[in-house]
Amino acid sequence: MAYAETNRPLSAIFADLVNQLTALVRKESQLARAEMSEKIGELGMALGLVVGGAVLLIPSLVILLQAAVAGLAAAGLAMGWASLIVGGVALILGLALLAFGINRLKAARLVPSRTVEQLRRDAAAATQQMRNDYGIPERAA
Repeated sequence: MAYAETNRPLSAIFADLVNQLTALVRKESQLARAEMSEKIGELGMALGLVVGGAVLLIPSLVILLQAAVAGLAAAGLAMGWASLIVGGVALILGLALLAFGINRLKAARLVPSRTVEQLRRDAAAATQQMRNDYGIPERAA
């Protein structure tokens, strides 16, 4: 925020600086809390998918074992093959849910990226404002 008055005392400028910095920190902490709340929700969803995948893996193993027994016991193999197909589909579905849930648990997804980006923009805006207000030259990149 630029001010029209340029002959203000140093104490007033410092007080404005402290007030604006305090407001900025407050807003950024609110953004960080909101984003972390969202990330915790995503973490809960990922854990739910992992549990769902694990729950499907257990009965699929039971079905596959029943299918193996039925396949060996039956001479016609019709019931056994049907059980193997059902068990195989449940196993594939369980593995897919488990892999999807584990993928969602990666640490990079839990970083509050919007807050980090907002802090970068705030720092750039503050630097630019200082250059404009006090004629500080830009450094070569």
